Amino acid sequence: MMTQPVTLGTAETSIRDIVDIAYGAEVLLDSAALAGMQTISEKIRQAIAENKVIYGLTTGVGDLVTQRLSPEQISDVQLNMLKSHACGIGPDLAQHEVRAMMAVMIKSLLQGFSGVSPQLVLTMAEMLNQGVIPWSPAKGSVGYLIATAHIGLSVFGYGKAYYQGELLAAREALQRAGIAVRIPGPREGHALVSGTYEITALGCLAVDAFRELIPVADAAGGMSLEVLKGNIRCYDARLHAIRPHQGQQETARILRCLLRDSEILDKYRDFRVQDALSLRCIPQMHGAVRDVLSYCQSTLTTEVNSVTDNPVFMIEDGELQVLPGGNGHGAPLALCLDALAIAIAQLSTGSQARSDRLTNSHLSGLPAFLVANGGAYSGMMIPPYAAAALAGENRALAAPASVHTVATCAGQEDHISMGVTAARNAIDAVENAIDIVAIEILCATQAVEFHRPLRASTGSETVLALVRQQVAFRQSDEEMYPDMLAIRQLIKQGTLYQALKPLIFPETELA
Repeated sequence: MMTQPVTLGTAETSIRDIVDIAYGAEVLLDSAALAGMQTISEKIRQAIAENKVIYGLTTGVGDLVTQRLSPEQISDVQLNMLKSHACGIGPDLAQHEVRAMMAVMIKSLLQGFSGVSPQLVLTMAEMLNQGVIPWSPAKGSVGYLIATAHIGLSVFGYGKAYYQGELLAAREALQRAGIAVRIPGPREGHALVSGTYEITALGCLAVDAFRELIPVADAAGGMSLEVLKGNIRCYDARLHAIRPHQGQQETARILRCLLRDSEILDKYRDFRVQDALSLRCIPQMHGAVRDVLSYCQSTLTTEVNSVTDNPVFMIEDGELQVLPGGNGHGAPLALCLDALAIAIAQLSTGSQARSDRLTNSHLSGLPAFLVANGGAYSGMMIPPYAAAALAGENRALAAPASVHTVATCAGQEDHISMGVTAARNAIDAVENAIDIVAIEILCATQAVEFHRPLRASTGSETVLALVRQQVAFRQSDEEMYPDMLAIRQLIKQGTLYQALKPLIFPETELA
C-alpha cells in the first residue's frame, strides 16, 4: 500500500511517520526549518573564523577533547570521524532499518540546534527519495556511533550504498541517482554520530509492529477460550472496573467485541466455572502488555521530536550559545525497550500455553492434536513445540540489555546505554511473537471446525474466513510449514489486523 509523503520539520513527527519513511514514503522538508538551520550554520562559521573553542568542532571528541583544531582541519576531521567510527560488524542492517535511522537523523537536524547546513539534510532526503540507501552492519553499537557513521560515509560518497536495490560504492550510487557528492561542512560528521538515532529508529519499528500484533493476539486468545468451552464472565466490564488499569479494561472490552454472537459460547455457558489462567487472565496479561507499549510509544514519540546531539547551539541576544551535555545518552530508550521485550515475552508465553492446551486432549476435550484419526496422524502435535522454542527464546531476549553498561573511550564515556541491543532484542522478539501467535491461530481455527454446525463468534469467524482462504482444514498429515507461514504473512502484512479493526473499534470505523 502506497503511503502519503511525510513532511519533516519542527512540527511533531509521529512514530508512524518514521515507519512510513522506513518503508518507502517520500520525504518533504519544511522550508522554515531549513531557514532556521541556515541561521545557526552561519553563526557556526563565524565562530570558527573567530577561533572560538567548541567541542567536536574546533576540538577533538571524547578523550581527545583537549586537542585544538585549525579552521583548515575541520572538514578533514569531520570526514575522518566518520571513517574511524564506521566499525560495524555482523549481518547487514535491513534497508528499511537504515531508512528509519536516516529519517530520525533528518528530523533531529531540522530542529536547528546541531549547527549543520541545510544542504546536509537536503542531500539525505534526496537519497531517501531517489533510493540511495547506505549500507551498514547491524552490530557494534553501544547506543550510538556505529550505523550512523556508515550512513554518514555514504552521504559524502564513501563506504557502500544501495541504489534501487543494487549494492554499489556509495559515490557511484550517488552519481547514478544524480546526487552531487558533497564535502563535509562544520559539524557534519560529528552531528551524524552523536545522537540516539539508531535506538530511536529501531525502537519505532519494534513498537509499530507490536502495536498491530496485540489485537491479533487478543483474537487468538479469545478463539482459544471459545473452542475450549470457556467462561466469558471473566471478561465482564464490572469485574475490570474494580481493577481499572487502562490496558486491562481495554483488552476486556476488545474481547467482548470479538466474542459476540457465539453459538459455541452460548451452548457451553455453564460448562466450566473457571478456566486456566492463560484463558481467564488475557485482560490482565495483555492489558499489562498494552500499558508497557503505551509507555514505549510516549517515550519514543518524545525522542523522535528531541535533539540528542552534543553540543547543541542556540542564538540568544544575537550571540551564539554552545551547550555541551549528555542528551545523546540512550537510557530513556534503553529502559523502555527492555520493558517492551519483557512485555513481548509475556504475550508470547501466554499464547504458547494456549496452543499447548488446544492440542492436549486431556485438557481440551477435543480430538488429540486436533486431528480426527489421531492414531494414524500427528495433526497439530508439533507446531506448539515450535511455539515453545520461540517463547523460550523470547524469555532470553527479555533479559535487560541496559544493565550491561561498561566504560568506553578511555573513561570519558564511562556509562553507556546498550540501547541498540535493547532495540534489537525487541525487534527479534516481535518477529518470534508473530510466529507464536500464528501457531495459536493455526490450532484454534482447526479446533473451531470440531464444533460445527455451531457458529463461532464474530471475531473467530472473521479470522477463520481469512485463514481458510490459504489454509485448509487438516484431515491428514501434510507439510505443516506452508500453513504456518501463510498465517504468519496474514499477521505480518496487517491483513488480520485490518479485518479485526471494524469489530474492535466500531465507533472509529463509523467516524
